[in-house]
Order: sequence, then structure tokens, then C-alpha cells
Amino acid sequence: MILPSPQQLRYLVALADHGHFGRAATACAVTQSTLSAGLIALERQMAAQLLERAAASKRPVFTPLGREVVARARTALAALEAVVETAAAARDPLTGPLRLGVIPTIGPFLLPRLMPALRRAYPRLRLWLREDVTERLVQGLEAGRLDLLLLALPVTGAAAGAMETLPLGEDPFSVALPAGHRLAAREGVPVEALAGERVLLLEDGHCLREHAQAACGLPRGILPAGEEGFAATSLHTLVQMVAGGLGVTLLPKLALEGGVLAGAPVEVRRLEGAAPGRVLALAWRPRSPRAAEFQGLGPAVAAAIAASAS
Repeated sequence: MILPSPQQLRYLVALADHGHFGRAATACAVTQSTLSAGLIALERQMAAQLLERAAASKRPVFTPLGREVVARARTALAALEAVVETAAAARDPLTGPLRLGVIPTIGPFLLPRLMPALRRAYPRLRLWLREDVTERLVQGLEAGRLDLLLLALPVTGAAAGAMETLPLGEDPFSVALPAGHRLAAREGVPVEALAGERVLLLEDGHCLREHAQAACGLPRGILPAGEEGFAATSLHTLVQMVAGGLGVTLLPKLALEGGVLAGAPVEVRRLEGAAPGRVLALAWRPRSPRAAEFQGLGPAVAAAIAASAS
């Protein structure tokens, strides 16, 4: 039996990721003709058709078998990379490239403090950053495109992939209110007091939207799910919506200490409830050869979280 080469598998996965022969070839640092020839050779070796050859279509279309082979190719390439990573991690931990995914409700507020600390502690570590919502970061982790995630727990729904996690610290919520709001007269706002308020949230896909329910135990009836015009793509936008009197929102302490208010006419009060917050954590693939490295990185990240929230 002739086994596919790692290069052939990389061609196949790149084509699936980029959906375009030219871009896939560029990602693999080869010509388009070289990539196409490699895929044709792969199909001949396997005596199977992985791509549909429709003349009218310029985009690659995978056969059902082709999609299955792509999934197995990702696993195989990740296993090969793990062989090299195991030796590298044992030889010289926390050096070389590390692809870190971070969610948007953490990145802008923690990275300005975390990055200088990591450069000082690990000068030979080359950190590549990807900011995205939790579900897509988890997909990138599972596919081997990312090595480590910095996210918020709990992770639920489609994003709850198989991961090992290292909790780093709690990030409690506060209630952000328009200036002069009736609830601003309180030192703390009970969850139940929000029942008569329009609670503004990030759009679907952001884990903070789910944390407002899961972590804080907010009654489902107070969330304006599906209401047009009342979902934001960032915490900064939420703050401006609150300042404009459109409603109230929940903000994590990390964002507040990171300057998300930026002088906006918004009043902040402590949220009172059973578990009013989220947990920040690192996450990596199960049985990753770099697990010990990631655990060793945890204290530095936790220290940056603690410093940012102090």
C-alpha cells in the first residue's frame, strides 16, 4: 500500500480551507499546477475521486468521500506535527511559534498587559494572535490551525468541543446603566431587578451573550433575543447604546478596568446574584504534546488577569 505524502494531505486541506486553487497553492508556497498535479496523484493513489470535475464551477467541490478524507487528513497532519512538537517542547519549552486564539471580549482588555509580560518572561516565544468568537476558535483548535485558546467558561452549544482547560480567574459582571437611571440609586443591582429592563447584548455567536444567561442566571424572559436593532458586535458598541438610553447591559470587570467606558455617560453598579460572572481560562487539544508548556504559561496569564482587574 502506497501511503499519501504529508505534502499531498496539506494540499488537500489547504484547498478545503481556502476554497480556491490559487489561494490554496499560495498558502502551500507552490504553483497552482503543482498543487493540482499533487491532488490528481493523490486520487490515483487512492483509486478514488475526491473532487468533482464540473467544468462550469471554478470553486472546488468535494465529493462525500473527499470531505471525509479531508477530515482524516487534518487528524493525520496534526499527529505528524505533534511528533515534532513533542521533541521541540522537551528540548526548549515556550520557544518558537505559538498560535493563540482569543475572544473579542478578552483580547482588547488583557493583551496590552499580557503581551509585554510574555515578551519579558519568554523572549524566544513567537506569539501569533487570532481574535474571533468562541465557536470559530474552537474549530481552529480542533483543526490544528491554533495551538492554544484564551476564552471564557462555560463554553456551551456547538462551541463546546473536546478541550482540556485551565481556569485562570473569575471575571465578575457589573450592570451598566444610562446616567440617571433609577437602578443607579442602589449600590448593587439584584438580577431580579433587571426583569423590567431592556438588556442589551452582543449579537449571536459571542459567548458573553450566553454567559448573561448561563453564568448569571438571568431569566430568559428579559433577554430581547431576535429584537431588531438591539444587538452589538463589541462591548464598546454596547456602552454607546447604553449611553444613548437604549437599555442596560452587563460588562465584565476585565473590560471595565481595561477602559471600555472611555468617559461615556454610563453608571456602573455591582450585579448581585448567585454566580454573577464568567471564568477566564486557557484551552488546548486533549493529549497535546505541549500541555505541560501551556500549564506553565498559566501563571503568567493569571497574573496579567489579576493585574488588569486590580
